This record gives sequence, structure tokens and C-alpha cells, in this order.
Amino acid sequence: MFINWAQKEINLKIVYYGPGLSGKTTNLEYIYSQISPTCRGELITLKTREERTLYFDFLQVEFGKIKGMRPIFNLYTIPGQIYYTESRRIILRSVDGIVFVADSQQDRLEDNLDSLLDLEQNLNREGHSLDHFPWILQLNKQDLATAGSIADLKEKLNFLKVPTVPAVASRGDGVLQTLKLTLQATIARVHETV
Repeated sequence: MFINWAQKEINLKIVYYGPGLSGKTTNLEYIYSQISPTCRGELITLKTREERTLYFDFLQVEFGKIKGMRPIFNLYTIPGQIYYTESRRIILRSVDGIVFVADSQQDRLEDNLDSLLDLEQNLNREGHSLDHFPWILQLNKQDLATAGSIADLKEKLNFLKVPTVPAVASRGDGVLQTLKLTLQATIARVHETV
């Protein structure tokens, strides 16, 4: 969180985390397409060898003010591949909320669990832990025939009982609901700390 007292703005950072190719980029591209150009910044893409890291900010007027300040949300994705560990650590610095985008395909369960462990370890480096941090679990790719059941995925991935949203990010299903829940959880935490 960064507070610009002169502008009466509070900048909050939301990071979309998860294994490579789970749908993090697709989520942000869909969100970006749904926000009025007058309320969003430029979509910035940093290309890596196999995945893109996206970033943009937007003003969400629907949530009103936080302690008299206008919220500006900065949304990021992280590269999911193992060899981008340092990039993930850097992007997580000063994070205020997390969306964990799980790939619902049954053969990706281990990748999801590895990525959750990586997230927890990186949050620990920042002095945080998943059990005391605002995060939402999104079960993406629910439209695929190889997707595990929602109940089974929740049992295996949602050990902290955080809000869970089934999604098909390529169609926009569950994307805005995930974002709304994340913003609400993040704002609630900010109210406790500011």
C-alpha cells in the first residue's frame, strides 16, 4: 500500500498468482476490456521467454473512499514458471491482496500445490502468511473435460477456507466476481491497518 497524501489517493496492489498457463493473463486481459478507458491506466506487458507479466492500474469509484482517500488498484500477474522465482518475489513486494488462479485440470494439481507453496514462502519473506492475508482462490478452466470437480479441488487447494470462485477466464466467467471479492477483502484489511 502506498498513500499519496497530496493527491488523497491510496494505491493498492493486487497480484494474480498461480502456476504457468493457469489463466492469470487471461483474467487481467478480460478485466481490462471491461473497465472504462477513463478509469484505467495503460496495460503494460513485460514479455518473458514463455509467459507475459501484465500490469495496469484503475480507479474503482464504486468502492468509494477509504479513510477519505480515493483507491487506485494496481493489478499484476506473475510469471508462473519455476525459473522466474526472483521475478515473483519482486512483484510480491508491498502486495495488498492476492488472487490465486488454479488450473482446474486434474493433471495440474501438483503444479497448483507447488505454486501455493511458492506463494506462501514468498509472502513469508515479506512478513506475511496466507492464513492472515486477503486472498481468493479461483478455480479456472472449469469448462475443460479434464477439470477436476469443484468439491475435490476445494478440498485439496483451499485448506484455509478462503472464498473460492469457479471460473472460465477465456469467457469471462467468474473473473469479475473474483476481482470484486479480492477488492472487498483487501479494502477490509486496509481499514484495519490504516
